[in-house]
Amino acid sequence: MKKKLLSVLLVGALSVSLLAGCGGSGGAASSGGDAAAASGAAADTGASAAAQGGGETADASGSKTLKFGCFGYAETLDPGDQINAAWDNSRLNIGECLFKFNDDMTVDYLLADDYSTEDNKTWVFHIRDGLKFSNGNDVTASAVKASWENVYANTEGSSTPTKYMDYESITADDDKREVTVVLKEPQFDLRNNLAYPVFMILDTSEGFDWDTNPIGTGAYMLTAYEPKVSATLVKNPNYWNGEVPFDNLEVYYISDDTKTMSLQSGDVNLVENITNTADLDALKADDNYNVSIAQGVRCGFAYINWAGILKDDTLRQAVQMAIDDDTLCNVTVGGLYTPGMSVLPSGLAYGYDKLKDPFAYDAAGAAKLLDDAGYVDTDGDGIREMNGKKISLNYITYPSRRLSDFAEAVQATLTELGLEVNVNTTDSDTEWNLMVNGEYDLCDSNWTTVGNGDPTEYLANWYSKGDANYCNYKNDEFDKLYEDLKAEFDLTKRAEILQKMQQILIDDAAVLVHGYYNSSFESDKTITGANIHTADYYWITTEIKPAS
Repeated sequence: MKKKLLSVLLVGALSVSLLAGCGGSGGAASSGGDAAAASGAAADTGASAAAQGGGETADASGSKTLKFGCFGYAETLDPGDQINAAWDNSRLNIGECLFKFNDDMTVDYLLADDYSTEDNKTWVFHIRDGLKFSNGNDVTASAVKASWENVYANTEGSSTPTKYMDYESITADDDKREVTVVLKEPQFDLRNNLAYPVFMILDTSEGFDWDTNPIGTGAYMLTAYEPKVSATLVKNPNYWNGEVPFDNLEVYYISDDTKTMSLQSGDVNLVENITNTADLDALKADDNYNVSIAQGVRCGFAYINWAGILKDDTLRQAVQMAIDDDTLCNVTVGGLYTPGMSVLPSGLAYGYDKLKDPFAYDAAGAAKLLDDAGYVDTDGDGIREMNGKKISLNYITYPSRRLSDFAEAVQATLTELGLEVNVNTTDSDTEWNLMVNGEYDLCDSNWTTVGNGDPTEYLANWYSKGDANYCNYKNDEFDKLYEDLKAEFDLTKRAEILQKMQQILIDDAAVLVHGYYNSSFESDKTITGANIHTADYYWITTEIKPAS
């Protein structure tokens, strides 16, 4: 049965104004990308490299150049090595997938132009005619097969492609330009997963080097790459999908605290995700700059370790009630997050408006809960005791997307409640390792919730039978619903299951959710079309053009 129409994934129309995007954890079941799997701040040499160039979009010869400042997450560009590497390929428009996500996270055609399936287990994809890699090699069905197989054969680190496509066989018919995938188990919509950047199509010709020089089908092709420092790209002469607006793309990997300065000095034309609210407000008020902001699909939250002191229901509920997420999101981090109560953002069509929060903000109620349970300060040191021991929480965080600001605000709030909170601010790699080892009570994270157009893999973080449950949470009803979700292909029924799963997590006070990250692009007036997309994978698009 041919399926010519795009399926609506019940992800709902997200409120997207202009353009933005970036990161989440790179864990085994994550769609997350660049947060917990990423390294620390970019090297200083990246900022100095940016300072060497001017912000003009044309040089003396008339060649048009876009200069982009962004945070550097990956040590390589090999999508088989790191999720961050796959995302960087997509963000810089080097590599493309068979499918892509629209701003409402419905799936659309890209390198494929048709597909069919009768049982959701065998999928046939037709590859567009006339496609070439940037080096001039033809994109054949065999090339698509070889690209995917190389990712599976050389997977290291956080890429884990089997989480998204666990197959029995892949066959290629070059005459028909068809790739046939037979899955081990039927899957809701394989197109969603094949839009995930790990499955981008890169050339595997002899001598290829995906670490530093992946050859893709995107608008730009690499000429130089130094991880965490810079990348130089030029127009792909074989690009298939319209005019490429810039002759050159210069990328400087710079730390968050230098993005505004680099833009204002003219060293770059475009930056992503300025998180200093004073800087962001100044740019919004200045007619010389464009700021594009959109509520994305990232959730800012803290894991609660159910194997520690917070396994106590009363204590966990009191912590939830003590936190004023409206103030945290709108004041503490200056509106960079939209406050919310569920692990799935309010902009997605998974029944958010039907959810009930039994532990909404109530500082006095939180104190009464602890008092009634006998968790009081008996020795006058200001810290309550439980079972004769001081209540002390180990909170780990890292300074990305203002997560460490959340941690410090939570610490101050819980201190007033009579709880000791020790905040350990570290780099994202260290935090990830501590989380995996269970060495925390609260652990900050910022994850993409529908990285493959669907929240199933993200919700595996609370599925007790999976290998991504680093918070030791267990609820039999939640587990059953998760298993039902994986086997259910009806969109309406899936939405009903997802609503129930969210409510269970809320009722159990299972996760300390703050809100949903609002991504942003900031640009000067030398360029137009710098509008942020919902998905974190699309930064440098052909929509971005010289202003004149």
